[in-house]
Amino acid sequence: MAIVDQALPHVANISPYIPGKPVSELQRELGLSRVTKLASNENPLGVSQRVEQAAQAALKTLGRYPDGNAYYLRSAIAEFTQRTMAEVMVGNGSNELLEFVGRVFAGPGDEIIFSQYAFAVYGITAQIVGATPVQVPAKDYGHDLAAMAAAITPKTKIIYLANPNNPTGSFFNAQALDAFMQQVPAHVVVVYDEAYLEYVERDDAPSGLALLDNYPNVIVTRTFSKAYGLAALRVGYLLAQPEVVGLLNRIRAPFNVNELSQVCAVAALGDQDFVSASVALNKQERSKVITALTQMGYQPLPSEGNFVCVNMGPNAASINQQLLQLGVIVRPVANYGMADFLRISIGTEAENAHLLSALAQVS
Repeated sequence: MAIVDQALPHVANISPYIPGKPVSELQRELGLSRVTKLASNENPLGVSQRVEQAAQAALKTLGRYPDGNAYYLRSAIAEFTQRTMAEVMVGNGSNELLEFVGRVFAGPGDEIIFSQYAFAVYGITAQIVGATPVQVPAKDYGHDLAAMAAAITPKTKIIYLANPNNPTGSFFNAQALDAFMQQVPAHVVVVYDEAYLEYVERDDAPSGLALLDNYPNVIVTRTFSKAYGLAALRVGYLLAQPEVVGLLNRIRAPFNVNELSQVCAVAALGDQDFVSASVALNKQERSKVITALTQMGYQPLPSEGNFVCVNMGPNAASINQQLLQLGVIVRPVANYGMADFLRISIGTEAENAHLLSALAQVS
């Protein structure tokens, strides 16, 4: 029997997460000099000058191990969110933290609930820990909270909620979330994923911080990869009850967030003017892109994120390939069961113009 046959069946059956195509890969494949990447919901402004300066200073300390407890980063997050440091945990992207929750609170025989068309990592986490993934059918490409509440059984251990949702951009308001939470048993962990929190400007938006005050079974996850522009450095954080953070820390690898990432995240958190500018650019350009796509005959879904998911029809896969030939990288979402859709990140004015120019050339 081959060694690969010794692998745990629930691990062998996992379909790995597929990241957005890197710019360098497309350049290698096609020899293009101009490539616009609108596939991974990154901040098109990059990072703030304050982060660049912090990164430059941190290069002098790269010969040393980072602070394994991330004191200064956790302190900055605690101050920013008005929580205690005991309620804060940092991770190698929020992706790592989402998986930690699964590894601590679920296993074989348990169930993990998430929505159809939600972030792929939720289902992958269920498979990693050997739990049963329970995917609840979406409503208008977003969370059907009533159906998710109805899906809770005695085996349910974790529920993942993303608001706004990736990849569809859908959103549910505070009233709907509160009604849902009142139906969730106190022993079921609810992970409230706020990866795109900064882009939401609606008055009826839920507050993850208020959830923490009202429901001890809630864990809030956030990231520095989007509005803060630190996608390459992989930094995320979660907020939860101190006892929960203590449990999660038991499986955290030593030095899981490197020194450069910690230093840059502190600097990024301290530059809210940059975040505001990033959000303003996204709001302006998202509106223009959605209008242009609609005029072209495509059907973009409503979005509260820094991206838009667009129904391109049965030729979506072909359109994606044609865009690649023209130097534009977007994100196919067929692996989410949305074969007719492409997810398009909102870029700078020039990047979005490149996208729309390329779309005018496809057939």
